[in-house]
Parts: sequence; structure tokens; C-alpha cells
Amino acid sequence: MNVLLGKSALVTGGARRIGREIALVLAGAGADLTITYRASQAEAAETVADLESLGRRALAVECDVRSEASVRAAIAASAAFHGRLDVLVNSAAVFGSAPLDELSLDQWNAVFETNTRGPFLMAREAIEALRAVQGRIVNIGSLGGVQAWAGHGHYCASKAALHMLTQAMAKGFAPEVSVNCVAPGWIEIDEEGSEQAARFAARTPMGRNGSASDVAQAVLFFASGPHFVTGQTLVVDGGLGL
Repeated sequence: MNVLLGKSALVTGGARRIGREIALVLAGAGADLTITYRASQAEAAETVADLESLGRRALAVECDVRSEASVRAAIAASAAFHGRLDVLVNSAAVFGSAPLDELSLDQWNAVFETNTRGPFLMAREAIEALRAVQGRIVNIGSLGGVQAWAGHGHYCASKAALHMLTQAMAKGFAPEVSVNCVAPGWIEIDEEGSEQAARFAARTPMGRNGSASDVAQAVLFFASGPHFVTGQTLVVDGGLGL
């Protein structure tokens, strides 16, 4: 079902892991893609090749979402390549662990710069193009933005801020652009068979951990579903947070 045929999407952090799967699912739905990467140049080239094998036009752009100039250049490169932007997916993120009473300011800032400032900068620079086509923004939040995890206070706070930013964007960018958020729980990518993965699966009502595909399919819903749906955060956790 080519529900995104003729449209263009930009996925930050799209070279690997969840971002890569999001890009592939959107391409499978017909979209041409721009993916951004910061250090994963080889993986980005592989992802572009895979996107092109699906018959889509694809571009990889080096981008540091923490940098205003870098974000501006990435949006300009994508616009020059595709001529339009219909969907922005803010997937680039970092994870951090530290006891709150030992958390340094540098650790705090490093997480917020990518997880919260990055989506703000990307959306601000892309909004003109998105408004022109009644586009969509999908932010990737986290179950950690809904529940407090004592050992990850800076990460949880950054994702909670992104959830609220999603709502502010939904109001500020309406009625032309819809803005929603997908908040994954435990997503098993590199941890299959590990003791920690088994513990989380046992705690999850659905009896398994999430996959990158679960997240990507939720993003596809917001990217192609009713434009009237906006300001929502969809938790994709198999019931882990209940």
C-alpha cells in the first residue's frame, strides 16, 4: 500500500537501529527518504542502498542535530534533492545512565541537547516546507518520558520535555501541520537472548519485548493516518508501563 507515494520524508538518526527501520517502513509505503547521521557514515550508505533497492530516491546527510547551522544545512540539502518535505521524524537520540546525586552538568546537557533541542531545531527549520504541503512531524519519545527511572533522570526529563514540546508544536503549527509522538518502551535490537531482555519480556503483558518494526509501524500511522490526529503520544510498550 503506497500511502506515501510521491511524498518525501526526513528521518534523523536514520542510518541504524530504530531510525533505519522507520526509514525502511516509510519507503515501503512509497516515500522518498532523506536520512541524517552524525558518525555512522558507513551504515548510512548501506541504508541508502537498501532504500534505493525499494525503488525510492534516497539521500544521506551528515547532521549534528545539536547545531543550528548543521540542521539548517541538512534541511536545505533535503529540499534541494527532493523538492518537498512531507514528513519529519525526529528519531536521533542519546541514552544516559547516572545516579541523580552524581549526575554532572555535562551529562545533563549532552542528553537535552540531542533529545530535546534537536527536535526543536529540526522542526523549526522544516516548518515552512511542511506547512506548504500540510505535512506531519513525528517525534520519538520514550516510556521513560511517562515513567520516572531513578538511574536515568536526565534521559527521562529530556523525553518528558519532548512529549510536552510535541503538544506545544501541535498547537503552534496547526492547522497546516499535525505533530505527534511515538514513545517506545523496551525495544530489543542488540540485546536478544540477554538476561536483561528476558527480564523485561517477562514483565511485559504481551509476553515479549518490542521490535524496531513495532515502533516504525506506529510512526507510519501518524505519517499517513488522519491529519486531524495531532498532539498525541502513542506509547508502544506491549503494556510494560501499565
